[in-house]
Amino acid sequence: MTAPLEGKVALVTGASRGIGKGIALVLAEQGATVYVTGRTVKEGDYYLPGTVGGTARECDRRGRGHSGRGIAVACDHGDDSAVADLFDRIEREQGRLDILVNSATRLPDDLLDPKPFWEKPLSNLDMWQVGARSYYTASWHAAKMMARQRSGLIVMISGYTGVTYTYGVAFGATKAIVDRIARDMAIELEPYGVAAISLWQGLTLTEKARDNLARMAGSMTASVAGQAGSSVEHPGRVIAAMACDPAIMDRSGATLITAELADEYGIVDIDGSRVPSMRGKRGSPLWRPIREVDYHGK
Repeated sequence: MTAPLEGKVALVTGASRGIGKGIALVLAEQGATVYVTGRTVKEGDYYLPGTVGGTARECDRRGRGHSGRGIAVACDHGDDSAVADLFDRIEREQGRLDILVNSATRLPDDLLDPKPFWEKPLSNLDMWQVGARSYYTASWHAAKMMARQRSGLIVMISGYTGVTYTYGVAFGATKAIVDRIARDMAIELEPYGVAAISLWQGLTLTEKARDNLARMAGSMTASVAGQAGSSVEHPGRVIAAMACDPAIMDRSGATLITAELADEYGIVDIDGSRVPSMRGKRGSPLWRPIREVDYHGK
């Protein structure tokens, strides 16, 4: 039996661990060739477990029996030349790109520190460098390939923090930027049949989140710590469904809540549970699909 994403080529950034890893595993399991990027090459280089090679090997295991596989590429998404080399490699080896998931994020060690923004270092703006600017850069490269083939899906991993205060000024601004990038990219990509969507994740039980909850739950924003968390694979299941959706262009430009999309597609988490939407507690997205609005202002 053919896997749903067999023959598709995907790139998941920031996939050494966390949400990116979970998404990469699901896409490979469903038949895609998945390029896995991240900075961690050797266990011990980071305080949490996970490497690009480890994720790629698990992608191979998940994809066994069909075409799904992982290809590890060490890449700092704050380095434009390294990102250009990555896309050159994908072009050379595959000649196409069907799915880009922008997940790479550089979070500061003091993210949960309750100090106001002026008492934190300006280096916290690295979140804009790898977390907003890096999303634009990867999408810029991907759009060149996707526009040429007149198909593709670009997904930005974002969150409710785009409209609700969470952890501080720089973090919230990063996600708001990401949502707007996806919306405006969708307008320019629409004539080429390429969809751009921003996905709002709630609490996702990544290695970092579990560590934070164990050590500093009291410092976390109450609306975050009180959420029912999802597995790292849940958003991957939703993205795989979007990639197979023949009407995906009808959603392009929107900021969508992963949990709500899961309900629409009939998707549950890996333990069989339904992940609840936090719209009522954490806020509603600003951007609707561009096909539902007059974005030219006429």
